[in-house]
Amino acid sequence: MRRTRTTGALLLTGAVTVLAAAGPARAQEYRYWAFWDGSDRGSWTYATQGPATVRPADGAVEGFRFTVSADSAAAGRPRAAADFDAICRATPAEKGRKRIGVVIDFGTAADAPGGARPPKARTACAQVSEDASAGEALAAVARPLRYDSNALLCAIAGYPAAGCADQVGGADGAKEPGAPKDADGSERDGDGGPSAGLLGGVAAVVVLGGAAVWQARRRRG
Repeated sequence: MRRTRTTGALLLTGAVTVLAAAGPARAQEYRYWAFWDGSDRGSWTYATQGPATVRPADGAVEGFRFTVSADSAAAGRPRAAADFDAICRATPAEKGRKRIGVVIDFGTAADAPGGARPPKARTACAQVSEDASAGEALAAVARPLRYDSNALLCAIAGYPAAGCADQVGGADGAKEPGAPKDADGSERDGDGGPSAGLLGGVAAVVVLGGAAVWQARRRRG
């Protein structure tokens, strides 16, 4: 029995050692266009879908902010209010079409790539077909848009001129293509915690330790 307990303890200690060695990873930041849904009160909520799939109703406001962040909680919001009346009051309603307020915030100089100067923020009222997506509303008022091969929104009104969801301040200081959870709704790898593979391995060690103890007890019984 003492031997069984020792075996189980060693396995569990190994699992704890793996976690301790891994430690919390530093969250990787990305430079990208974040996509936001406006509320009736003028505030912003980080969109759970990408602009290509969201089909806002007439009177909605959609926001885009160029930002640097590691996750949606730290992403910069558009600095203008989601105020449909203010954005679309000069655009009369048309039968068979809908009006979508669009807020575009090009971010700050600190967020700009390579020392670029971000354009001034702008708002526009997109009048589009009733089944149009938020992406189509954006295209109606802020061309040219640029997307990558995975349909990730890279540039609005030509800004930035190059790059797409690049890593910022990596381990070697280089900027590399990344895939954050942002404007197209896709999920970014690397949340700053232990990886799923690591946690799965630790769980397997713990399960094997428990199985060893159970088998030894069964033989003794």
